[in-house]
Amino acid sequence: MMQNRLAMKRRTSKIDNKLFFDFIGVPFETAMKKKLITILVLFFLVWNAEAQKQKERDSLQIVLDTITDPLSKAKILGRLHEITMFSNPELARSYAEEGLLVSEQIGYLKGVGVGYMQIANYFTNRNENDSAIHYYKIAQTKFEEAKSIRGLIFVTHSLAGIERDRGNYDSAIALVNKNISLYETRDTTQTDLGDFNLIGAEYEVLGSIYMDKGSYRLALQETLKAARFFKEINDDIREADALAQLGNIEFAMNNYASSLAYCENALEIYGQHDDKVYQAYAANAAGLAAAELGYTDKAIEYQYLAIDFAREAGVKSALSVALKDMGRIHIENKNYTEAKKLLNESLQIAREIDIKLNIASALKELAVIDINTNAPASALVKLNELIDITESIGALAFLSSAYEKRSQVYEALSQISAALEDLKKYQLLHDSIYNTTKTGQIEELKTIYETEKKEVALALQEEEIKSLSQQIVISTLRKKLYAGGMFTFVAVSVLLFFGFSQRIKKNKIAREKQEEIYRQEIEFKKKELASQTLHLVKKSTFLQELKDNLDRINAAPELFKIQFRRIVMLLKKENAVDKDWEVFKSYFTEVHDDFDRKLASVYQGISEKELRVASLIKMKLSNKEIAAMLNVMPESVIKSKYRLKKKLNLDKDTDLYHYFNTL
Repeated sequence: MMQNRLAMKRRTSKIDNKLFFDFIGVPFETAMKKKLITILVLFFLVWNAEAQKQKERDSLQIVLDTITDPLSKAKILGRLHEITMFSNPELARSYAEEGLLVSEQIGYLKGVGVGYMQIANYFTNRNENDSAIHYYKIAQTKFEEAKSIRGLIFVTHSLAGIERDRGNYDSAIALVNKNISLYETRDTTQTDLGDFNLIGAEYEVLGSIYMDKGSYRLALQETLKAARFFKEINDDIREADALAQLGNIEFAMNNYASSLAYCENALEIYGQHDDKVYQAYAANAAGLAAAELGYTDKAIEYQYLAIDFAREAGVKSALSVALKDMGRIHIENKNYTEAKKLLNESLQIAREIDIKLNIASALKELAVIDINTNAPASALVKLNELIDITESIGALAFLSSAYEKRSQVYEALSQISAALEDLKKYQLLHDSIYNTTKTGQIEELKTIYETEKKEVALALQEEEIKSLSQQIVISTLRKKLYAGGMFTFVAVSVLLFFGFSQRIKKNKIAREKQEEIYRQEIEFKKKELASQTLHLVKKSTFLQELKDNLDRINAAPELFKIQFRRIVMLLKKENAVDKDWEVFKSYFTEVHDDFDRKLASVYQGISEKELRVASLIKMKLSNKEIAAMLNVMPESVIKSKYRLKKKLNLDKDTDLYHYFNTL
């Protein structure tokens, strides 16, 4: 997520550059004295490169010292603030305060709003959010008084970012949607928006918020809208930001091939712009996806690229993450010496910049090395620090994993009571996270369902408005026809024709409305079915954990007490979901129109086991996924498919999925 937040901060700074030259109200050149125009024209010819910023600042300072027009002075002060806001924040703040004072003296509300907004930006960059919100609210009031829609968009965008960082996701979503509505209902004749349109940035932020919430389908939907928007306006660097975010979302959804494709696309665009910072982030994300796909060599190549880009750009946060991920790949390959070297460097950098999650990540991987190399005492020290950090920042997923690993370490150190206590903490956190995730998934389904219902309602409302408009036309026509007695017969005929047409149309709308409701219900049930399918896949993890615990008891009978306690906890957990298959079956039957009955009519002797295999094939699951759900080997699934084809009198080249779709 750090990547996306940094991206938004840098990209939105591009918007701000226009703020002071056409936002305050009049074209910049018309407000200047003629003797200054030549200076400014020459200045703008060399403005593109970052290396020219100091020259630009010097030029503007010369203009500022000679200009007398207060409005133009406020604009120049605003641009000076933009140039220095990251390189010299204190100087930038002084420019903002001076520009605010000038605007107040001439009673220029837009300039006053800009001044307060710039001061708020200063506090935002210092993470002093309470002060930032205070000044943003003042700026908001000034922009409302000045009827400046553009100013309101900037302030609302910034407030949404603060709410997101605080974890107030619903508030952040409401603010972003407010900005989107301002864009969508724009009236260029009545507002100061003009041709300015960066609604894609709002879609991208909305996508990142949904990603933080774990609502990945909504995140995907909004980020795709952002990518399409930036492609349409030929803003390829922002399009790359959206593609990188799509890669992150697909990774979170376990769609690693799609994630890798998006990240590689973004990496290529960043390379065209020689953008080392974002090349580092994209290469790191591509490496993670490649590792999950089993492309070890490619994963290593991308992670070393990420390390090189991060070192060259001097971005320590990206370097720390890339070193950690490279170390994790070496751990999986049991190259512990190289892994330890990389992870220690990652930890050192993370401590220097004091990014708690990066520190926790490096400590976790170092503890794994200690556990794998039989150094439990050393692992315990790292896990204790990891738990302290994650408790302080509320990183529950990290904390849960840390308790589980520390339980294993205590067990290795024969501290059985401490091991049991950590195991209990792990289980409580794990269940809490699982329940929160399921609640979020249900909320996401409801949001999607309600959104689709609203879209249908709006479409129907538009049809009703058209119908009413036509009725008005008919009514007017009727009056005119009645006024001319000689056309009475024609009038009646026309009225009858239109009345009949309207009745047909009304019936058609009602029928389409009912069909749409049925379609919505089926779509919702399909989503529930997909959710249940994923849930069933997770059962294989339970069975594997149970087997591992039984193997431990067999290998070390003296640890029977702690292992038995683990098995009991696993069984209690599984008991709550023992009706998963029946729930899946009920949803499947509703969505796929009595598939079991239709299949039984073709093959009357079909068994319950064969029905399960056929249902999962109908869901288009792979052999590996079906094997995981049925707790069998993939080879057994292949054999089951062969038997099904034989009993259904199908040849060996027939695809069962396509065959079942014809039933």
